[in-house]
Amino acid sequence: MSAVTNTNTPTTTQPSSPPATATITDLVAAPSPELTTDEMAVKAVHKRYEGLVMVRTKAIKGKGAWYWAHLEPSLIRHPDTGLPKAVKLRCSLCESLFSASNPSRTASEHLKRGTCPNFNSGSSPNPISVGMVDLGGSPTSSSSPVSGRKRSSGNRRGGGGSGGGGGGFKVSDSETTYSVAPITMIEPPRFSVDVSYRTRPEPVHVFSPHHHHRHQQQQPQQQKQVQPHVVLSGGKEDLGALAMLEDSVKKLKSPKASPGQTLTKAQIDSSLELLANWVYENCGLVSFSSLEHPKFKNFLNQVGLPAITRRELAGERLESKYKEAKAESEARIRDALFFQISSDGWKVKKNNNHHSSGEVENLVNVCVNLPNGTSVFRRGVFTSGYVFSKHAEDVLWETICDICGNNLQQCVGIVSDKFRSKVLRNLENQHHWMVNLSCQFQGVSKLVKDFSKELPLFHNVTENCFKVANFVNNKSEVRHLFLKYQLQEYGRAALLRVPFYGGGEFEPVFQMVEDVLSSARALQLVFLDESCKMVSMEDQTGKEIEEMVMSQFWSKLEAVHSLVGLIKGMAREIEKEKPRIGQCLPLWEELRVKVKEWCGKFHINENHVDKVFDNRFRRNYHPAWSAAFILDPFYMIRDTSGKYLPAFKYLTSEQEKDVDQLITRLVSREEAHIALMELMKWRTEGLDPMYAQAVQLKQRDPITGKMKIANPQSSILVWETHLTDFKYLRKVAMRLIFLHATSCGFKWSSSICRWAQSRTGIDKAQKLIFIAAQSKLERRDFSNDEDKDAEFFSMATREDDVLNDVMFDASSL
Repeated sequence: MSAVTNTNTPTTTQPSSPPATATITDLVAAPSPELTTDEMAVKAVHKRYEGLVMVRTKAIKGKGAWYWAHLEPSLIRHPDTGLPKAVKLRCSLCESLFSASNPSRTASEHLKRGTCPNFNSGSSPNPISVGMVDLGGSPTSSSSPVSGRKRSSGNRRGGGGSGGGGGGFKVSDSETTYSVAPITMIEPPRFSVDVSYRTRPEPVHVFSPHHHHRHQQQQPQQQKQVQPHVVLSGGKEDLGALAMLEDSVKKLKSPKASPGQTLTKAQIDSSLELLANWVYENCGLVSFSSLEHPKFKNFLNQVGLPAITRRELAGERLESKYKEAKAESEARIRDALFFQISSDGWKVKKNNNHHSSGEVENLVNVCVNLPNGTSVFRRGVFTSGYVFSKHAEDVLWETICDICGNNLQQCVGIVSDKFRSKVLRNLENQHHWMVNLSCQFQGVSKLVKDFSKELPLFHNVTENCFKVANFVNNKSEVRHLFLKYQLQEYGRAALLRVPFYGGGEFEPVFQMVEDVLSSARALQLVFLDESCKMVSMEDQTGKEIEEMVMSQFWSKLEAVHSLVGLIKGMAREIEKEKPRIGQCLPLWEELRVKVKEWCGKFHINENHVDKVFDNRFRRNYHPAWSAAFILDPFYMIRDTSGKYLPAFKYLTSEQEKDVDQLITRLVSREEAHIALMELMKWRTEGLDPMYAQAVQLKQRDPITGKMKIANPQSSILVWETHLTDFKYLRKVAMRLIFLHATSCGFKWSSSICRWAQSRTGIDKAQKLIFIAAQSKLERRDFSNDEDKDAEFFSMATREDDVLNDVMFDASSL
């Protein structure tokens, strides 16, 4: 399969195979003669040409890319029939022709990289008729004639003809060009420059032969200025050095020239402080070396700021900022009566490319959750490869001891994304006052993996999707049809993603499921096409896939996609909202109801699904869920008498026992029976209706539109200030209600781990992480800028859709 590749140099040859960087248009073969008539091909070429013209028109008006001012769509006609056969892009500066498959790459390689001899900031985007080029010499001189030469654009340019005096060269009258003879075509003594040149060479003047005399009359002064010549031995490349020399001389002549409005020392210090904070808080996303980029230095100079070096930024400034953030963090921890440790990042990243023993692969975040609902960062721990549970236990316990000193009961517990059955349970058994929880974002997310392993539906859909994807991607005739119908239906084309089979993770499989489902219409048209039916007749696998696609395949595929989307949506909500421990039971019950509704909608056996769901629930459940649900006034219900009582009726008998046992464990032996008596009083008397209603007050979130708790801190404040009669139960409630049920922290740039390859590097990286994390916690911003950028660039604008519609037209390749 041959395709025209955009080499961005004028050529008429075609390579035998597409390059490694070829776009999807390079993989789409031209339609076979049986499927596309000549009339349809001509119509498609016209459609693509009109689309490109429309995109260029919008761009010239300021609604598109800059390069459209220099690139013009052009119809290439067949020499025999005269009918349009392809669409090309013509450079209005040098008349070169290029493939229209990738205008952006054409602009980068032809214009930006200097391939076009006439491209500079002074170039006019509008083409003008040219017959001769004046190189600045005497128009009457006949010495050193330039021999006529053709550009390497094949038969697209007319004969060159020999140039006469004036150093010009002739081109065909039927074409327009800005082309200037390359420097190699000019004898060195002829290339001269006015010594008054300051910053860049004046644009070369071009005009038609019949305008030659008028041009000389209009610019007598200019001709006089060109009289004194200085020969540059290095040719055109020396012009930049000459400009630098002139600037240096001017600076030496007037070193005290006024730079304009100057900043005060206080303004400079404040500006550099803000710049440093911006770099620190964008930990890993802003390179320290980028501060020494010449353009950035020029920017600082333009605004009146001195240059700042990376050594300065990573030295005293970093140390000072770290000490300031550290002192504030420790002061807030000291003010709290108790706290919870949160750690995430223990799970080894699957997509990491670093496998050598000495390289850092993971970063564990250790934070401190305070009773007032805020959090502070404590430390970042770099790990490499698999982390053993004993090492994790030592890290967590050292953090607790470092904060608490001798008052270890100040730490209420730990929430972590890993080591539930080993580290968390072991520490809880050793220290009776601790409540250690597993992250519920991870718990809900693992339901997808459980269903993919246990439900036959998932096995069936996964196997069928593999068959469809491999058949479509590997059969050339079917692949061409699939890409063709994708372009027809969606305006873009891409092959189906196929993961490595048996990888253990369901996420790559789900991406394949999404691809197949999103291409449902195109796939159906493929299997209805006569060409595909002919392939299926010769291929037994193809025949089986055709029958499968026309049966219950799509309903099962939709069922799997719906369930996975439901669970992932719940997990995303948990990650965003960061629920507290009292919300765990309601959240899992809400998810259970949604799964039951899914079973009814797609006619799935509930028994098997319930079994998988209950197994995951039991693995995540902690007795503190039930106790916090009962003690949190937000979940109290109003009975017929008007009292607000704890919702014991929603607990099972085992969960009621869990409440008693947990409260007994969290108090001393002498206080246990009193605490249980207070629990009975709480169960029968409840809370003052006015306080209960105040705690349960909700308001609509202005961003999401959902109803949320108006004052999340009111639950713990009621116990702290109003329910003072419950002497021991009050202590348990206050230590339970504020506990976080998730450990979802920050997503760091991978570059931060690459910095930590030495002892000094780790120290600097940890300080940067501390500053950045503390800033994110203060702003309550847990998003990742790289994810934001990916989302931003994935949003196709209307102009992009129009451009794609004409770019991915296989008929003009």
